[in-house]
Amino acid sequence: MLMLGGGPALTPFNLEKFAARAADRQIALGACSVCFFYLVDSGRPLEPDEIQILENLLDASSESVQELVLGGDPIRVIPRHGTRSPWSTKATDIARHCGLSSVRRIERGVVWRIEGAEGREGSRSELISLLHDPMTESVVENVEGLEQVFALQSPAPLEVVDILNGGLEALAAANEREGFALTHQECEYLADAYLEMGRNPTDAELMMFAQVNSEHCRHKIFNAQWTLDEISQAASLFQMVRTTHARHGEKTLSAYSDNGAVLTGYPASWFLPDPSSGEYRQIAEPLHLVAKVETHNHPTAISPFPGAATGSGGEIRDEGATGRGGKPKVGVTGFSVSDLRLPDTQMPWEFPRQSPSRIASPLQIMLEGPIGAASFNNEFGRPNVAGYFRTLEVATHEGDPAHRYGYHKPIMIAGGLGNIRDCHVHKQTIPPGAKLIVLGGPAMLIGLGGGAASSVDSGESAEALDFASVQRGNAEMQRRCQEVIDRCIALGPENPMISIHDVGAGGLSNALPELVHDAGLGARFDVNAIPSDEPGLSPMQLWCNEAQERYVLAVSPENLDTFKALCERERCLFSVVGEACPETLLRLASVETSGESKDDANTHPVPVDLPMSLLFGNTPRMHREGVSRPRAYPDLDLDGITVSDAVDRVLRLPAVADKTFLVTIGDRSVGGQVVRDQMVGPWQVPVADAGITTAGFDSHTGEAISMGERTPLALIDAPASGRMAVTEAITNIACAGISELSDIHLCANWMAAAGEAGQDADLFKTVEAVTLALCPALGISIPVGKDSMSMSSRWTDNGKSFSVSSPLSLIVTAFAPVADVRRSVTPVLDVSGESVLLLVDLARGKQRLGGSALAQVYGQVGNEVPDLDHPEDLCGFFAATRRLLAGDLALAYHDRSDGGLIVTLMEMAFASRCSIEIDIGKAQDPLAYLFSEEPGAVIQVSKDELDRVHKIFEEEGIGSWVRPLGAASAGNDSIRIAGNGEVLLESSRSSLHRTWSELTYRMQGLRDNPDSTVQEYERLQDLSDPGLSAELTFDLASNPATQAILGGARPRVAILREQGVNGHMEMAAAFDRAGFRAVDVTMSDLKAGCQHLEAFQGLAACGGFSFGDVLGAGQGWAKSILFEPWMREQFDTFFSREEIFAFGVCNGCQMMAALKELIPGAEHWPDFGANESGQFESRAVMVEILDSDSVLFRDMAGTRIPVVVAHGEGRAELDQEVLATLRKRNQVSLQFVDNYGSMTGRYPFNPNGSTDGITGLCAAKGRVTIMMPHPERNFRTVTNSWHPGDWGEHGPWLRIFQNARAFVD
Repeated sequence: MLMLGGGPALTPFNLEKFAARAADRQIALGACSVCFFYLVDSGRPLEPDEIQILENLLDASSESVQELVLGGDPIRVIPRHGTRSPWSTKATDIARHCGLSSVRRIERGVVWRIEGAEGREGSRSELISLLHDPMTESVVENVEGLEQVFALQSPAPLEVVDILNGGLEALAAANEREGFALTHQECEYLADAYLEMGRNPTDAELMMFAQVNSEHCRHKIFNAQWTLDEISQAASLFQMVRTTHARHGEKTLSAYSDNGAVLTGYPASWFLPDPSSGEYRQIAEPLHLVAKVETHNHPTAISPFPGAATGSGGEIRDEGATGRGGKPKVGVTGFSVSDLRLPDTQMPWEFPRQSPSRIASPLQIMLEGPIGAASFNNEFGRPNVAGYFRTLEVATHEGDPAHRYGYHKPIMIAGGLGNIRDCHVHKQTIPPGAKLIVLGGPAMLIGLGGGAASSVDSGESAEALDFASVQRGNAEMQRRCQEVIDRCIALGPENPMISIHDVGAGGLSNALPELVHDAGLGARFDVNAIPSDEPGLSPMQLWCNEAQERYVLAVSPENLDTFKALCERERCLFSVVGEACPETLLRLASVETSGESKDDANTHPVPVDLPMSLLFGNTPRMHREGVSRPRAYPDLDLDGITVSDAVDRVLRLPAVADKTFLVTIGDRSVGGQVVRDQMVGPWQVPVADAGITTAGFDSHTGEAISMGERTPLALIDAPASGRMAVTEAITNIACAGISELSDIHLCANWMAAAGEAGQDADLFKTVEAVTLALCPALGISIPVGKDSMSMSSRWTDNGKSFSVSSPLSLIVTAFAPVADVRRSVTPVLDVSGESVLLLVDLARGKQRLGGSALAQVYGQVGNEVPDLDHPEDLCGFFAATRRLLAGDLALAYHDRSDGGLIVTLMEMAFASRCSIEIDIGKAQDPLAYLFSEEPGAVIQVSKDELDRVHKIFEEEGIGSWVRPLGAASAGNDSIRIAGNGEVLLESSRSSLHRTWSELTYRMQGLRDNPDSTVQEYERLQDLSDPGLSAELTFDLASNPATQAILGGARPRVAILREQGVNGHMEMAAAFDRAGFRAVDVTMSDLKAGCQHLEAFQGLAACGGFSFGDVLGAGQGWAKSILFEPWMREQFDTFFSREEIFAFGVCNGCQMMAALKELIPGAEHWPDFGANESGQFESRAVMVEILDSDSVLFRDMAGTRIPVVVAHGEGRAELDQEVLATLRKRNQVSLQFVDNYGSMTGRYPFNPNGSTDGITGLCAAKGRVTIMMPHPERNFRTVTNSWHPGDWGEHGPWLRIFQNARAFVD
């Protein structure tokens, strides 16, 4: 084993944060250093030149090992024993692509050297708990332990449970020991079945049965028979849900039978590479919608980062595995946790902490979980465009201090919207003889028993089983899988995939049987064919582990070579593991033992040998008895509370407060089809009501997605909370240009602490209220959903029992096709003329405060909640808003929800940086008027159109409930609210905005570089900030490539991607629009000689995460070229050609910068390092195009316009001498500027901290241009988060692609 010492593993500010955490535990630290080290396993001793390549790749040295790793008594942290890290997979890939074929595996560890940590006994063990996550990491106390990282282990044995001799008791004991979570009835069912077969079950069979039949997978409660208050109920919960589709399913193409629902989309064009030529082309056909929302609550409670990451990854796989292959497009993420209890900032409504040690704190969840979800989305290449965040922790109505309502077991929502071709909506029937394939990553000992673990309350399973159930994500591997699926999608009717299923809970033991069971078949599997990175896995572990980024699918033998070629091109692992057979039997064995007789079953058992009917058959059906339990909280006591005091508290409540810290960590523009994300307006404030996308790159049809949840109401009235969740999702999505209410489809995620007093009854009544009453009244359906029935945490402390249970929680996500994405409206107010703000009150004057933010911030609950008493009003409201959008009558729009009307108005003012003056008139209770969270919305209309607007509302039946509130105005800095003839609130808008943004400021300060955090917070005090703007030095309507295009030629540009790149579609679309033939080219194409750069006039290296950025952003990609002679020569020759151009964006920019030794004149280009903020940054920022030699920026110098950035490593560090040289050579093309147009180093205007804001450079006489921002995502006007109203179809960023076309004429 070779060992290398590496560089620093943490930034100075992160070391300071660690020291602060240690101080919280009374551990005083002295000097502290933390560095990476690397362990390398190879098939033979490496030659000196090979070691030199490794040191170059890893930025490491063998000479520093003794000092860094071996000497003294440091704390060494490595990937968890028995596992292989995703980092290792990708780093090893890079090494092999660089010619190091004998390298079998590279692993990375972290070594801590800490002085002064001996303040008290036990401090080292406490430090160790701070320094590593036991779910994914291990601590090695001695050097000998490092040798075990690569030690080969023999496979663990297959185990059997002796039912033949031990009977039911033996099975019950195994159930408890292994955490199967089987009910007593299921144990009896299995014991009887095996006794009848005359053999003992294997642990693989029992674990498989436990996962397949877990509450998580089988939804036993939703399929149960019900008795409510001693009255037998005719329908199950799921049957009630299905009635919505039966009544209103005419616009749904697939429901309840697949990984996601499929909804009818509008005609548009798919943009796909031709399977034979690789040239991108438009295919005119509908882009149907794939809709799915998942939860990942239990893993996020145990280990927030990997739990949330794999939650997002699992939902993405659901979309990809819908039908015969779907394409994920945009995502949503949501979190519900108990009180945050920020250090030194505990809010007056927060309880003292009371929680078990085995789950993460709410603060830890919200510091790590959102980063996990965002990182997976970012690396995979899916923008996150909507979400929610709620905190709740309150006393029970009985007042027992040992029991609370809250989210110690959090809700982690991961949802999304994708597209699917018409010919792929339905899976085909698998025929006998079909090859059964595992696509994606290898098996690993992670996530074992996750389906069962997530089916029980936190605290009920053993801590070791919680540990085993946590998964770990590898988004770059999943990206490769999706590229294979995308290539199958491009084949249309010739798609080789007959059927595809994602691998989730239960691993292969659930996915493969489900795949063939749907076709009424059985299957034979070869246990030795299952790809594995860990030879020590037992057959049960191999079959049942939940290693992520895997799919199972069926392919006909005659199409196997086609599928194999696609996988090899994308460097995606796959294995034929079995074959479908007509006998409905399931057999997992090695090829050598596959023919053994049944007589050998007890003496030489195979891992699995079962009839399918036992696995999926007639297991005992659950029966639930719900008993209603009235809850009587005290009446609200709000005497003496002023509007000013109430606002000060409510704006700090996380459900209300600024969510910027959750938004900017996630890429919201990748794919180039996002019209609306969370941020709105020139100042980019996160108050959008819904996410909106275009259907393709050449149409204005599209899709919309929104969320709704009002879970605190369920503390008092669960059915009302369900109705309000649906209502909020609809009033949110109403901002989009949807044609009619029936176009909206819902995903319902139901969560409950099943078995807790009153919760079963709450669940039944809420499902009944939403599905049998509200949905029929609205004419909409719920074609997809998910349930999680174990929302309790229980523990004991000093012999006393404690618990925290969630209220009944319905999280609703709304999906809809959009007729015209341009007919959408945001909360940004128009202050260019006289206007009126209208309140549309869907509560008909009721102002109930139970379960409101106002009640919560005063430590109360109340007893009368908001509700949608008249569904017909919501129908009228939606119809009226369609007419307003169609007539351009709605200038701004924002729904009323958390915090009430006053928050709705303030968020509109914050987004617009304007003043508002409001008069609510005579109000019996001004607090209730302003803070009640009844359904409704505020709409801004022109004063000249007021009569016309009123007439529309009258015609739709809700005119009586539309009331003028006041107006917005430019200038000043005030919010003034009057009522009953007196001023209720008068304050500066900016000070209220700072209060609203305080949560983001504090959370970013705990998580990111505190200096950056302060700079962002301080910008709210700049009342003159003009926001984003556009100043063009060229005519937007002209096209410098017109003459070239008229010549009829379409030059070929290589849209180059390495594994992990995710920005190629939008890059191809931009070049296609400019008149090029954009060709999909992979690095494997070039290496195999299938493509050669000599055949192209241009090269575009795209954004993403090549090799997961494990060796530095873009570095692995570049070094796989530099250290491979054939590739080096090809790129060297290309860059030297005088007639070509090359363009590198983001990851492509980083890669080309690392290739500077091959690019003429690029020797002074910088490398790009980690952002100064220490965080991934996704923002719309201002840039200035400088006078340079770049052929792409010709005649654009002086232009200042917004552009999106999305990167974690974009900081260009240049000393002033080098920078002066670059400027003198006319090589600096682009720089960040602030909103005043001045070059800036301030965050977030300069989002990565680059010297002088440098973010674009050129070389080779201007033929090669690199930049960190993403112009290819903004070439259409509609995909700009903010833009002037006079831009047409194309934004100014199309000009650089047109300039490229003019150059190659």
